[in-house]
This record gives sequence, C-alpha cells and structure tokens, in this order.
Amino acid sequence: MANMFALILAIATLITGLLWCWERFKLAAACRRLGQQPGQQRPDAVGETPGNDVAVKVSHKPGWIETCASIFPVLLLVFVVRSFIFEPFQIPSGSMMPTLLVGDFILVEKFAYGIKDPITQTTLIETGHPKRGDVVVFKYPLDLKLDYIKRVVGLPGDRVSYDPVNKRLTVQPGCASGQDCATAVPITYSELTPSAFEQTFNSTGAGEASSAFLQVPPNQAVAGAIRLAQRKESLGGVVHNVLTVPGKQDQLKIYYQQQGSSLAEWVVPQRKYFMMGDNRDDSADSRFWGFVPERNLVGKATAIWISFEKQEGQWPTSVRLSRIGGIH
Repeated sequence: MANMFALILAIATLITGLLWCWERFKLAAACRRLGQQPGQQRPDAVGETPGNDVAVKVSHKPGWIETCASIFPVLLLVFVVRSFIFEPFQIPSGSMMPTLLVGDFILVEKFAYGIKDPITQTTLIETGHPKRGDVVVFKYPLDLKLDYIKRVVGLPGDRVSYDPVNKRLTVQPGCASGQDCATAVPITYSELTPSAFEQTFNSTGAGEASSAFLQVPPNQAVAGAIRLAQRKESLGGVVHNVLTVPGKQDQLKIYYQQQGSSLAEWVVPQRKYFMMGDNRDDSADSRFWGFVPERNLVGKATAIWISFEKQEGQWPTSVRLSRIGGIH
C-alpha cells in the first residue's frame, strides 16, 4: 500500500509538472514572439479591449490545465519530503509499548540508512547503517505490503540469544560462520516493577481473543486485566523500557528455528538484522519469523509529532500532548 501511494504520488507529480512546464514555456514563447511581457498592453492597442493577444489566448486554456499546473509545486514538495527526508506513520498496535503507544503518529527519517528509489526501494546512495537500539520501520519480510516497527537488537554477524523464562537478551558480535564470537555486548536490566499498563483479554465470539492496553494508576485495577511488569533495558548503551507479562513464557515451538543453531538462538546473516518489540510478550518479531533484509529498511523513527488516546481498531477519544517529542 505504501509503495502504491508513492507510485501514485510520483505519477501525479510528473503529470502536473509536465503541465506546469507546458504552460510556462508556451506562454513565454508567445510573449517573445510578440516582443512584450505577459500582461503588458501593446502600444497600438489604445481603444481596444484591455489585454493583449497573449492574454486572450491564455484565457482560452481549459481550467483544469491551469489548476493542475498550479498544484505542481505543492506535490513536488510533498514528494521530495516524503520520499527522501521524513515520512509520517501511525502506530497501530502495542508491540512497541511503552516506547510507542497505539495512536502515536511518528516521523521516520528516510535518509538515515540510505537514499532510496521511492518506487522500487533500491538504495541509490548509502548514508549509514542501523545501530543496536535504533527504532526502525521496515517492510515485513513475509508481506512487503505491511510496514512494521521494531527495535534493532542484532546486527549482521551477531549471535542473539533470548531466555524466555528470565526474558533477557544476550548478544555476541562477530559470530560469522567458523569464527569465535567476540565479547558479549553489555546488556543490563533494572529490577521488575509494576507498570502503568494493564492488558485485558476479550473473546471475539469466534473462538479468538483480542487484547487491549489500558493506562491504570497503580492503586487501581480493572477486573479481569493483568498488570504488566516494566524494567529498563540498556542495550549497548541505549536505555529504554520494556514490558513483560508476569508468569508468561513464550512457546518455543513457534520460534523461528535457524538451521545449525539452538532453539532461541540465532546468528544474524550478512546484510540482515534481528528485530524485537519492546512489549516482549506481545510482539511478533524476529523470534518468530526471522531476519529483516537490509533492502526492507524504510527509515529510523525519530519523533512523535502527535498522539491520540485510542485502542486498536477504535476511534480516538482525546489528544496526548505530553507524548510529543523524541523517541529513544
């Protein structure tokens, strides 16, 4: 869907640009033939209807041509900014809580990891590579029509291990095939504390369950909801909060099993990345479907520009101005 919008925007910009050029250059050529500036009256036109031949000719142009030509500068600006500088995205799920909440609208820096063709996503100019701890938007490897947002945990050559009981990461860089791993990346955790969020589970009536996340003061509780636990994770110097469900353990049988690696352990191939959500027990990420190719990267999430109080699939109820600011 995102690529389709980019294609439509590119076509609209091209068409209006051609009309804009045609209007400007045809009018300029007509003026040169008459040896005068657009809108200037001929000396011998005294007593005639105000205006000149150029003005008369211009007045016969179809209105839609003038309208299309007039919006070209706006479309060009939108196309350049959205394709190469910043693109807005909406957070649709709670997989990156508490860093990002449902209803947050974010800005993604498109040039952080390369200048790309907006249609084919081919890298034209390399400008940088993701670092551990970056919050990144990328094309979901199993369905390129979908945009996902997660945190970079493993870089090419890293060995990533996840303990589903203690819910802690271990990352060892330089673990390419046949080589010994380097010293593990420093990853530290604070003590678990109750978070400001509770998770509810509701039956849809079709044998499925849906969940919602509510901000509830510590001295209150919602019937049937589970209070999520929170702690700080320092991933190679990048400090952020992560959420977990007390007592919940991942089903290892649905983890992505990499050939030659143990369960819950992955060696990141070259030009690929290992991604995880900050809401560790409610995130479909690299633990379950594998690695993200470098070509799938869209950009780095840098800021929240507006935020609405809402639940997944529902209409907003209020504005959260306090959430506007940078993303860490």
